[in-house]
Amino acid sequence: MEKIYDMIIIGGGPAGLSAGIYGGRAKLDVLIIEKENKGGQISLTSEVVNYPGILEISGSEFMTQTRKQAEGFGVNFVQAEVVDMDFTKDIKTIKTKDAEYSALSVVIATGAAPRKLGFPGEQEFTGRGVAYCATCDGEFFTGMDIFVIGAGFAAAEEAMFLTKYGRSVTIIAREPDFTCAKSIGDKVKAHPKVTTKFNTELIELTGDMKPTAAKFKNNVTGEITEYKAKVGETFGVFVFVGYAPSSQIFKGHIEIGEGGFIPTNEDLMTNVKGVFAVGDIRPKRLRQVVTAVADGAIAATSIEKYVHDLREELGLKKEEKEEEKTTSIKTEKEHFLDDDLRQQLVAVVDRFENPVEIVVFKNPAIEESLAIEDAVKDIASIAPEKLKFSSYNEGENKELEAKVKVERTPTIAVLDKNGNFSGLKYSSLPSGHELNSFILGLYNVAGPGQKVAPESLEKIEKINKPINIKIGISLSCTKCPKTVQATQRIATLNKNIEMEMINIFTFQDFKNRYDIMSVPAIIVDDQHIYFGEKTVEDMLEIINKQ
Repeated sequence: MEKIYDMIIIGGGPAGLSAGIYGGRAKLDVLIIEKENKGGQISLTSEVVNYPGILEISGSEFMTQTRKQAEGFGVNFVQAEVVDMDFTKDIKTIKTKDAEYSALSVVIATGAAPRKLGFPGEQEFTGRGVAYCATCDGEFFTGMDIFVIGAGFAAAEEAMFLTKYGRSVTIIAREPDFTCAKSIGDKVKAHPKVTTKFNTELIELTGDMKPTAAKFKNNVTGEITEYKAKVGETFGVFVFVGYAPSSQIFKGHIEIGEGGFIPTNEDLMTNVKGVFAVGDIRPKRLRQVVTAVADGAIAATSIEKYVHDLREELGLKKEEKEEEKTTSIKTEKEHFLDDDLRQQLVAVVDRFENPVEIVVFKNPAIEESLAIEDAVKDIASIAPEKLKFSSYNEGENKELEAKVKVERTPTIAVLDKNGNFSGLKYSSLPSGHELNSFILGLYNVAGPGQKVAPESLEKIEKINKPINIKIGISLSCTKCPKTVQATQRIATLNKNIEMEMINIFTFQDFKNRYDIMSVPAIIVDDQHIYFGEKTVEDMLEIINKQ
């Protein structure tokens, strides 16, 4: 008989994880389906200081700890994109690109995505002056003037974060004052680096490769003013004007309200019995992590009774969950991988069909070279029979360097079972958000590899000319892994494609050569540059343009 979960949660942000924690603790069988391993919008936040009981924590660390907590209560996770669903029966069906799942209840926790304003120049300068994530892109604007568009909590918070980098930070808001808590607004106004311009709108950006001028309009007086960068300089524009709910896929399955938000009752159930909505996807006055986790807790508590009654009605027996043994969290790491991560990677490497070789080309004079060597050695140690490790100083193995086309050190290259270059290179420490990308790259070389849609596979196989793709990333970027994973999958399926992931803050010459001011930055054949998060289909479209 097919497995029927008590609860399937679509979305792995604070609301989804909170529902998972409460569901898991209630001994419900819970599956969280997340399109990407991001952890929601909070993962992009540099610091969380308003969550009760936590003095200060980064958004990404908060989500890492919350996910560990969910895993501790037996919550299952799968990374996949939901493409369809059937909510018409008591047992709900969720379809992804690769599988189909059944559940007695569904929690929609897909959140919202940053809105764009649509002013002239916004699209043209996205990635080269216009940005939407201070954590990902703030460092690119070190020593520059920065404009922050918005009056809400996100704009205020990110403006404060950007003072770490910018020469000056100017808030542009069409409202007469901040719309967030007065204490936060007052703190921003008091900062010596911050200037506020209320009742003001950005109406145009102009420039060549990067913006050099901006026009603003006072929406009370009608006065138009212009900012011009100094000769040879540019500036940054960060847009924080709210979020658009990610509810499009649910149209026709449940009621979608005004603005795309999903209305619910007090139990957070939608108009469809057994389907709930939590977090930023709902209409609400306050969209913050504390209200998101509250939503998750309320929904899971409502679902506990709902599922119990439905199982009795349908005559479905409940499989008892075994008590999970909790493990203490170590305060010190003796290795690059902690014990939990090591166990997870062992499970992945066990699925490898063939061995692979990981080669590090290093320069002992560069500190990151040694860090990369230690990290890769530790990763390889989890299964030496499947993961062969080699390391060479710069110039020590010129034949292999030439075969791999090493352009910079440190660099990691992946060789297949026959010792041939797989097309995958990494000029970065495989940590943070990119560790998953690196392990998936090894899995794709070893086989069987990630599944690819038949229509995409057909397009990949038709690529008949050499294409070199370099992806500039930042280890703090949550958008980069999806692009890296998509590109490396294509490279492992077609020998004409070579891919290199490059940490632009380690290799400033690479960043400066292509005027990179946002990540991910995709450089094709050292000529064409593209910005933004990409899927396999997106990358194939780019490749076919060459």
